[in-house]
Amino acid sequence: MTEDGAHIAFQVLGEGPPDLLVIMSSAFPVEDQMEGRECSRFLRRLASFSRVIRLDRRGIGMSDPVQSFDEHVYERWVDDALAVLDTVGSTEVAALATDQAACSPALLLAATHPDRASRLVLHQPTARLLQAPDYPLGIAESEVRRVLDNYVESLVSGSRVETVAFHEPALEGNEEFHEWFLRARRRGLPPKTAKAIYTNWLYTDLRSVLTTISVPTLIFTRPEATETYAMVGYVAERIDDCRLVELDGQYSFLFLEDIDPVVGEIEHFLTGTRGFRSTERVLATVLFTDIVDSTVQATALGDRAWGERLEEHDAMVRTHLARFRGREIKTTGDGFLAIFDGPARAVLCGSAIRDGARRLGIEIRAGLHTGEIELRGTDIAGISVHIAQRVSALANPNEVLVSRTVTDLVAGSGLAFQPRGEHELKGVPGTWMLFAVRV
Repeated sequence: MTEDGAHIAFQVLGEGPPDLLVIMSSAFPVEDQMEGRECSRFLRRLASFSRVIRLDRRGIGMSDPVQSFDEHVYERWVDDALAVLDTVGSTEVAALATDQAACSPALLLAATHPDRASRLVLHQPTARLLQAPDYPLGIAESEVRRVLDNYVESLVSGSRVETVAFHEPALEGNEEFHEWFLRARRRGLPPKTAKAIYTNWLYTDLRSVLTTISVPTLIFTRPEATETYAMVGYVAERIDDCRLVELDGQYSFLFLEDIDPVVGEIEHFLTGTRGFRSTERVLATVLFTDIVDSTVQATALGDRAWGERLEEHDAMVRTHLARFRGREIKTTGDGFLAIFDGPARAVLCGSAIRDGARRLGIEIRAGLHTGEIELRGTDIAGISVHIAQRVSALANPNEVLVSRTVTDLVAGSGLAFQPRGEHELKGVPGTWMLFAVRV
């Protein structure tokens, strides 16, 4: 609870020192951050070498509301952060802002309380977003307000159009990300509050604050984000002890795509070492699905009807992935690649997808294998992925085929299998005993 009686929601992940205060966009309340695959992975990586402290600033998520988002709201947000730090017994932190809109409270915290915020990590910071007579770097007010209006309208209508086009165009095909993004920002901000917060941000001018920041600062920028690149340089030039690191891509949020170099830079900045591994290996059950003779079916139905059938198929697959706690990695032409942390759920999901496709008048084949995989950003790699793909290619229409590894792991679960003999898998040593699922 703050001095003025406000209740602030927060969560702590990992152990310090150092302590790392992570300030995220108001679109992501703390309860939703760990539900997003990319966001969760980023936070877990940070927690491998620090105590990660996250909060919902007042007006966001589970924290108490505010009466107005005037020019003093950033001061109240700084107070919220200090109250949380006091509660968890943190006397000194590094403040990390993961996106442009989150940088303003981080800048103010470092400027006004250098005794508490000893280091600053910022992604795409801007001191002022709008153009001014003495600030030609900014964006025209008419353009920014158009984006704001579209953003608020998408909250009301549930549209993903502006999310894809404005926030993360590079992730246009990542349905899992956009579904999480929309769900998180709706739970974090009702439309009226969202508009108030973002309007306040648009008209914020922190240029005079920059020269007062005395703590070491690390800034990440994306040169391909041409609209804000010069503005980020403006910030970096005016902070005395500052280092600028350029990243690939056009992502609005720091936790997207290849986080290995990002986490490595942050760890080195905070601890002086780089203990972070370049790849993360986990045990998973890999599922490949593929529509049988999709070209023949498309020709028979016609482009429009086949397109509608494919949309129904994709929605059906994602429904079952969510039901059985599968994680969609990507679509593969006319199929899906997904992973599961439990082989039995993977088998049941593959069977449910097969049955669902049959009801749609579509035949699919599916293949499963359990083994160690490498997590590479939003993708996966490793021999286990290749094995699952080869197993899938050998499945008959309307068949879910699995490796011996899968059957051994689900022994005693009640799942039934029929032997399909030994096979050579292209590019994989030895022969492999395969089984068809009888569910």
